[in-house]
This record gives sequence, C-alpha cells and structure tokens, in this order.
Amino acid sequence: MMKRDEILNIVKENRQKCTVYTRVMGYHRPVESFNTGKTGEHRERKQFKE
Repeated sequence: MMKRDEILNIVKENRQKCTVYTRVMGYHRPVESFNTGKTGEHRERKQFKE
C-alpha cells in the first residue's frame, strides 16, 4: 500500500490550487484573504451534520 506522500509525488504535475470559501456575516469570502488569527479559527472549526 502506498503512503500519502508517495501518491502526492506521483500526481504532483496534475495538482492545482483550489480556493476555499466560507460564509462570514452573510457573505462568502475566500479563506486565503483572512488574517492570521481568522485563518487559525477557520482551521479549528469542527464539521457537523444536522
């Protein structure tokens, strides 16, 4: 079984950056435009299902 790093190295040329959006105060904003503190808060969020 291949490890995660080995798989990523094989398909490196096919990978592309994706933009992650989140809803903040009713607007959808890209996470990459957040400041350092807000980016950290976004990483700590937990996913849940209703």
